[in-house]
Amino acid sequence: MTDLLYSEAESDLRAAVRGLLADRADPASLPARLEGAGPHDAALWRALAEDIGAAGLLVPEGLGGQGAGPREAAVVLEELGRAATPLPYLTSSVVATRTLLALTPAGGHPAGPAAGLLADLASGRRTAVLALPLTTGPDAPAPADPPAQAAHRAPTTATETPTTPTPAPVPAVADAVLADVLLVPRPGGLHAVDAADAEIRPLTPLDLTRPLAAVTVPADAPGTPLADAAASRAAVREGLLAGAGLLASEQLGLAEWCLEESVRHTRTRHQFNRPIGSFQALKHRMAELWLEVTAARAAARNAADALATGSADAPLAVAVAQAYCSRVAVHAAEECVQLHGGTGMTWEHPAHVHLKRAKADQLAYGSAGHHKDVLAGLVGLPAPAGR
Repeated sequence: MTDLLYSEAESDLRAAVRGLLADRADPASLPARLEGAGPHDAALWRALAEDIGAAGLLVPEGLGGQGAGPREAAVVLEELGRAATPLPYLTSSVVATRTLLALTPAGGHPAGPAAGLLADLASGRRTAVLALPLTTGPDAPAPADPPAQAAHRAPTTATETPTTPTPAPVPAVADAVLADVLLVPRPGGLHAVDAADAEIRPLTPLDLTRPLAAVTVPADAPGTPLADAAASRAAVREGLLAGAGLLASEQLGLAEWCLEESVRHTRTRHQFNRPIGSFQALKHRMAELWLEVTAARAAARNAADALATGSADAPLAVAVAQAYCSRVAVHAAEECVQLHGGTGMTWEHPAHVHLKRAKADQLAYGSAGHHKDVLAGLVGLPAPAGR
């Protein structure tokens, strides 16, 4: 039976992460940090990854990790979502880590380059990202031969040298600007490429807390082969499935903060000599939102538990969680902006940061529509007419 409740260890982990973020990454200071040199805080990442050990939650103890699982990682993501924290936890400590772990046969331990890289990721010394667009869902087609910007052709004169195909950039790779290693799916299998050997061009995203970049990995860039094509495809799917499933926990945390902040504001904001939260229309809106957040918690916890137990229903649980939680996060953020009135429209208040994160998360690892299509296929429902 699925256990949706938080264990004592999970509650202790939540308290540690929430305390760290309250001291170092309070949402109220986030807009100012976004305007500064950059939202990423290397010292905060070290504290979360090394001091608390969150980066190694999915990694076995034999490789320097905590030997925990997706349920514990989900708790960390809930807290990071509450504060809209700009750290590469989801992309590196979940997606990239889970991809590397999936290269290992069941019951075994990673060996060779994958093992060394996992140990580095668990310690927080290095970060890695999967070189695919953030919008790539778990059931997306396997990467094919990358299109070339300039096709290879033979020399037409004695002095002309052959041209080398230049791969087209991979758009919208999340946290690539923060990564030390890129996990690059190639036709022959997955390769680990140093980020310094690739061209990483920052883009201007809607959500400034999760930087995007166009990544071009030259065909002749040195890389370390990690697995053959078949094993790599399965591993990438596992990484993306974990990313989509645990993203729901980030969306849950974001929605919880928006609801709590809305309740706090409407209790203290007065009109006509009474708190605006006492007005029936606003009460109903917040009550409806509370019901949605409660249901989102059940969906997100179910997805995390299914991933943790290796359930055969994990794809189903992930599809349900993403199809529902992405909508709830956006609704909660929109209500937070509106219920704050003029204050919510200002750049200084963090409500707009949470709204942008929620809107960007709607597309991450597959849109809600994509996951509904996956869900329909899993339960044998025909697609709507006209699609």
